Amino acid sequence: MNSKNEFNIQSTRKVEEIEAMLQNYLPKQKGYQSIIMEAMSYSLLAGGKRLRPMLMKETYDLFDGTSKALEPFMAAIEMIHTYSLVHDDLPAMDNDEYRRGRRTTHVVYGEDMGILAGDALLNYAFETAFKAFVTEPEDSLLIGRALGVLGEKAGIYGMIGGQVIDVKETGHAISKEVLDTIYELKTAALIESAMMIGAILGGASEEEVKAVEQIARNVGIAFQIQDDILDVVSSSEVLGKPVHSDEKNDKTTYVTLLGIEEAAKTVEELSQKAVGLLHQLPGENAYLDQLLMQLIHRDK
Repeated sequence: MNSKNEFNIQSTRKVEEIEAMLQNYLPKQKGYQSIIMEAMSYSLLAGGKRLRPMLMKETYDLFDGTSKALEPFMAAIEMIHTYSLVHDDLPAMDNDEYRRGRRTTHVVYGEDMGILAGDALLNYAFETAFKAFVTEPEDSLLIGRALGVLGEKAGIYGMIGGQVIDVKETGHAISKEVLDTIYELKTAALIESAMMIGAILGGASEEEVKAVEQIARNVGIAFQIQDDILDVVSSSEVLGKPVHSDEKNDKTTYVTLLGIEEAAKTVEELSQKAVGLLHQLPGENAYLDQLLMQLIHRDK
């Protein structure tokens, strides 16, 4: 396993590569509607961990993938993730003015363009993913499977489903079962999508794809619980977004249900489970191992 310093150097390089790739897939700013391309770029290039495309690529590498179909999907999943943040920040949702240390899309471009920029990113994500058919036509069946995963995990049986329950249940106490469902769908589904698509395009068997889904589910839920903890213990400067927003919005979280100590213990357990399952897969990717573990100890 690499030292923390080596890992950070690798991470920075990988994030830079993803950023450069995203630039290539952004639409050109032209036509009477160019304001929307500008708002899309502003949202997509606001920085961030680029965790989902990175997890997709690292899982693909775990299976020694060779398909060129991967890149359009890496760009697509980051567009889907970004659109969800743009819509999350809207006044009707979390009403946040800052994200990743700068003003949110609707604050800069207006609420109307905030809504449309989110819509545009979601639609353009699929336009981008479809380019994989042109890039690698002989992988059409795998691309079809990957698109199915992308659509389902982002939709009513995945992320949007989780957001619906979250919005519906905000403002009153909910059970751990409902909270787990929200986390599984709202956060874990897109991480599952990223890793599963990496596995599918990397040539993994059906059984291996299922194992990857389970790993990603554990990682996604742990990631969200860590978010709950950071919302309480971190600062706006470190996080780059307002803290105590869960409290402000009267949300049930793992911290309000179990307390910080138990919540942290759950993060640790889920992460260990994820890494245990990862080690049962045939391939090896030390960076992916470390990346999953870093998610537990992140401070932003």
